[in-house]
Amino acid sequence: MNNWISGDRGQWASKTEYVLVVAGNVVGLGNVWRFPYLCYKNGGGAFLVPYCLLAVVCGIPLFLLETSVGQYTQEGFITCWRKLCPLAQGIGYGNLVIKLYDFIYIIIQVWALFYLASSFTSKLPWASCDNTWNTVNCVGLQSLSNETVNHTMLTNTTSAATEFWERRVLVVSGGIEELGSVRWELALCLLLCWVFCYFSIWKSVRSSGKVAYFTATFPYAMLLILLIRGLTLPGAWEGIYFYLYPDLNRLANLEVWIEAGSQICFSYSVAAGMLIVLGSYNEYNNNCFKDCFWLCLLNSGTSFVAGFVVFSVLGFMAQKQGVTVDSVAESGPGLAFIAYPQATAMMPLPQFWTVCFFLMLIFLSVDTHFVTVECFIASISDLFPKHLRAPGRSEIFVLLICLFFFLTHLTLVTEGGIYIFQLIGYYGCTRACDFMALSQCLALAWGFGAERVIDVIEDMTGQRPCAFFKLCWKYIIPLLTLVSQIILYLVGYTHLKLNNQYVYPAWAYGLGWTMTLSSVLMVPLWAAGQMCLTAGTFRERLHILCRPAEDPARQRRKTGEEEEEEEVTVELRTSAVTT
Repeated sequence: MNNWISGDRGQWASKTEYVLVVAGNVVGLGNVWRFPYLCYKNGGGAFLVPYCLLAVVCGIPLFLLETSVGQYTQEGFITCWRKLCPLAQGIGYGNLVIKLYDFIYIIIQVWALFYLASSFTSKLPWASCDNTWNTVNCVGLQSLSNETVNHTMLTNTTSAATEFWERRVLVVSGGIEELGSVRWELALCLLLCWVFCYFSIWKSVRSSGKVAYFTATFPYAMLLILLIRGLTLPGAWEGIYFYLYPDLNRLANLEVWIEAGSQICFSYSVAAGMLIVLGSYNEYNNNCFKDCFWLCLLNSGTSFVAGFVVFSVLGFMAQKQGVTVDSVAESGPGLAFIAYPQATAMMPLPQFWTVCFFLMLIFLSVDTHFVTVECFIASISDLFPKHLRAPGRSEIFVLLICLFFFLTHLTLVTEGGIYIFQLIGYYGCTRACDFMALSQCLALAWGFGAERVIDVIEDMTGQRPCAFFKLCWKYIIPLLTLVSQIILYLVGYTHLKLNNQYVYPAWAYGLGWTMTLSSVLMVPLWAAGQMCLTAGTFRERLHILCRPAEDPARQRRKTGEEEEEEEVTVELRTSAVTT
């Protein structure tokens, strides 16, 4: 986005591009399909208490920490540790492994694109049971919306929307051992998604920043349209009541606090390395301190508004069916691909509202995906800048990465793909977040030094963060993440089940734990390896590996002074030749 020279990483062309790309990354599907359901499930308005508290003591401090690390070092999430705490470079490699698993979320774009294409019909295919994929147990929208129907007679039936999702889109097989054939329609959608991703990032930040002008703002236009429509539907306020009604007794449940913390990590994109990479393209003196607060506020505000969009429509659907809101409230794919499409099919002009919803879903996931791929590629390129940043090579490298993962992800569009997606998502992507946050805080607050981090931020922004941030980095975040890890893995662990019914075979659970450990073990293994390879006593080795060889800011100032001296020398030589 600036004029590159060979090996130069580039910078954002403007502050606006940085804000839009980060906003597009952190504001994603978790804001729309995860936060509203968690809020309803965990005490309604009372859930906002742990959510806001943990956003203040965990989300914002971690967001600031990672952004400032990237801006300070001007490096990706692997090589940045060489300039801060070489002992902790395993965190970067762990993040690299997690990114390999994160790429699977492109399948959500694929499903949404398939639904979008299916919306351009005179009659939505998930509204009736007159299709080849429907069974004798199918119940169409006319039956569900009949307020006089005896709902006890519908216990052994399946809605048309559910059958469209399971029997038309996924064509779910009997288990993970039965992958079946590749669904060619989904494979085509997958190809289109990877092609779009390639052309969004093929010039690194020079192209991704321009794309974000549209992809980061368009979902807000759709969200506003759906919000206005949702609030004007009959039954909308009953749904919002279910969304926000406070049940203060839920605050005594430790699981509520853990889910609030996991939502903060998930939606703020902390402990994943992406904020480090995006911050590394900033100018050294960018005010990341102010950016942090506004971006976090935007993220949480979007989550809160999305709850009104979702539950106003669920309240309308519940009234149409003559049931309570809790019987139609869902989270994740169940909300996006069954409940909400079913609700839009009950509205006037159903095609229009369905297209709006799936366009919003697509662009919410597009931003997050291409930023994830860009951060992955940038961090690898920082390891081998002479080879991968040479003119022409970077585009080829991006193309090879996109092609490789397109071919790999063809397994996700098979008849057994949903089993693979859930397994990787449960074990590979979400379970290592707390451990990475813990390791990051220990490395920076205790290894590099919390006071030095404060000094770095002050040097870059001219504003000195208060002692509260140091308290969070050194004590509060490590303690909370450690407690949640113990509860999550030792006390509250349950095996993954698809739809709470399908039990995976033992080898699949073993594979899942292998995926979890493949990222987590990078941290201690790298640290142990460096301690063994470094000469000196234990204390000397620890001191060497927890301190950078040279201060990056000093190196930058030194480089700047050398450039100024060189310019003066050139001017003197030019004037001498002229004379």
